[in-house]
Amino acid sequence: MIRPLSDFFVDLEDLPDEFPVFPLTGALLLPGGRLPLNIFEPRYLAMVEDSLALGRMFGMVQPDKRLAHGDNGPGLYRIGCLGRISSFSETDDGRFLITLSGLIRFTVIEEVESQRGYRRVRATCAAFAGDLMEVDAGQRPDTRLDRPKLLAALRRYFVQAGVEANWEAIETMPDHALVVTLCMACPFDPEEKQALLEARDPAKRAEALLALLEINGFGAGHDDDSKAS
Repeated sequence: MIRPLSDFFVDLEDLPDEFPVFPLTGALLLPGGRLPLNIFEPRYLAMVEDSLALGRMFGMVQPDKRLAHGDNGPGLYRIGCLGRISSFSETDDGRFLITLSGLIRFTVIEEVESQRGYRRVRATCAAFAGDLMEVDAGQRPDTRLDRPKLLAALRRYFVQAGVEANWEAIETMPDHALVVTLCMACPFDPEEKQALLEARDPAKRAEALLALLEINGFGAGHDDDSKAS
């Protein structure tokens, strides 16, 4: 049975400056987004257990293939997103099924000593204080979205990618939620997902999303084998 955790609002000064990270290629968490995760590796089971006991937070970050492997594994991008476990269930075979809700992006300062096999970083969120409004339901970040143009590009992209979509849900979704959902769900390349994460603000992210949909929708994207969902 899934246990939803209580609504959560946070101030910048309340955020940890050291926390676990889950390096996962192709997985994008954005402020205001919700990422379902199936946790089965022992080190990440330990990470979730520890996170539930200490603030329910950990960061999502992608490995950066341009960097050399270190003692702890692949090099990481400097920008990731801190999330909070907002729902949690345990399966009969010992897996955790969780939902991680995005809070704010962070910049890695340095990697610190690992704990129970999982990686940890010291990081700062100060440069991304504006992200916190994206998780506040009372505020609506301005995406300055050309919605008809985006939906037309999305239709072409889905045809090209062979994706079946729930258009009724898409067409009724608010602009900001639509951009966040599409950025996280579309099977863009890891580098493209990182660019969406690092976009300066919601309006720039909407522009970048539209550009990626247009490029990939006209068949100028990459081989499906290189995509990561």
